[in-house]
Amino acid sequence: MPGMTEAEKKPDARPASGDELELVVESLAYGGNGVARTNGYVVFVRGGMPGDRVRARITKRKRSYAEATAEEVLEPSPDRVEPRVAHPGAPWQVLPYERQLEEKQQQVVDALERIGRFEAPPVAPILAAEQTLRYRNKVEYSFGEDGEAMAEAGEGSSGHGEIVLGFHHPGRWDRIDAIAEDVLASERVDGLRTAVADWCRAEGLSAYDRNDHSGFLRNLVVREGRRTAQLEARLVTARGDFRAAELAAAVPTADSFLWTRSSSQGESSRDGQTEVVAGGEPLEELLEVGGRRLRFRISPEAFFQTNTEMAERLYEVAAELAGLSGSERVFDLFSGIGTIALALAGRAGEVWGIESSEDAVADAIANAQLNGIDNARFYAGDVRTALRPLVEQAGEADVAIVDPPRAGLSQKVVRRLLETRARRIVYVSCNPTTLAPNARQIADAGYRLEAVAPVDMFPQTPHIECVALLVRE
Repeated sequence: MPGMTEAEKKPDARPASGDELELVVESLAYGGNGVARTNGYVVFVRGGMPGDRVRARITKRKRSYAEATAEEVLEPSPDRVEPRVAHPGAPWQVLPYERQLEEKQQQVVDALERIGRFEAPPVAPILAAEQTLRYRNKVEYSFGEDGEAMAEAGEGSSGHGEIVLGFHHPGRWDRIDAIAEDVLASERVDGLRTAVADWCRAEGLSAYDRNDHSGFLRNLVVREGRRTAQLEARLVTARGDFRAAELAAAVPTADSFLWTRSSSQGESSRDGQTEVVAGGEPLEELLEVGGRRLRFRISPEAFFQTNTEMAERLYEVAAELAGLSGSERVFDLFSGIGTIALALAGRAGEVWGIESSEDAVADAIANAQLNGIDNARFYAGDVRTALRPLVEQAGEADVAIVDPPRAGLSQKVVRRLLETRARRIVYVSCNPTTLAPNARQIADAGYRLEAVAPVDMFPQTPHIECVALLVRE
């Protein structure tokens, strides 16, 4: 065609969705997908590990990259090890633990360099987990039909497999994979999961269908007090009825059994009306930070770090970086049920917490009273609008602690944070790719990135927590 350039005349060399390619995985991207290239075009491969030669199927194509799933490992990486058990929530079982730590350390460095534009960021060696298996104190299982049977029956099928209680298949919101053993939860939790699944099968109850929103059973949320030995089970169902008391009696290992009826079409277990079926005492957990043992009551919807042992290490790091001497005014933003605030209260003059959830604030106030702490105050409010009035009431902060959601801080929250004039900002992050731009914004406003400490809270997964310290210059 006249007027076309040579580049325009060439066929598109990028693979199309559905194509199968043979690829060699070069590295791991943040989030755990392998990075491969074909003719210079980047392909992120789910299930691929560095050094693997795989047959991969393209699932999505973009202008600058594609996403794919490893259908077969043709030649495994020399670093690959056999996973203990198939588990969608523990994809890094195929990497030796030391290699997992190396990858996580490097991902924190890469995010700060590439996204945050920090040259030679001060990243400390990663703190390894105390337990690499069976460390989770909370697990949310999903009900579904047997994933393999559904796959054989075809897309959109239902009623072809028995009820399973497991996890979402990687990349699929509507398919649940059964698991033989949950290697991230304790034997007690895993036994409770099995007992609930067996009882529900025997009752002939149906699993919730995420396509047409029919069916009954949605989720089982299990929480364990690692130090108190308490066990709390919460069954989440669609609207309807069943023999709830009989199920609670069938799992006597649970100290309390709750039932949530949800009419939401989403996946969240937080929507709906919850009633106590058996037991009912709030679950409690103990944390020892700085030589002081604290007791926390955790309501069913409350956030609590899912690795108790490493939460203590994380909060110790945060306390160390805060550099408290006993007289400082500390602001704790996104304070939740008060875990960080109360862990620091004994080393500070006063602590002020802001949290958007009124229920979490009520928990925080109760936890302060439970531990006899009288220099911590908690307020319900959005940090964007509540922080400025807090500064007017309490004065400027000496130290500000932020522990935001995975999405990080919005620009407005960063501006409000800077208005506190805190000498030290301690940023607890579960996502280095959002920590990095936030840290850059704060650094550009006159702070120095002093230290970054990665902490491995989630072995066998690509997730990484870290604590950063920014000091006002």
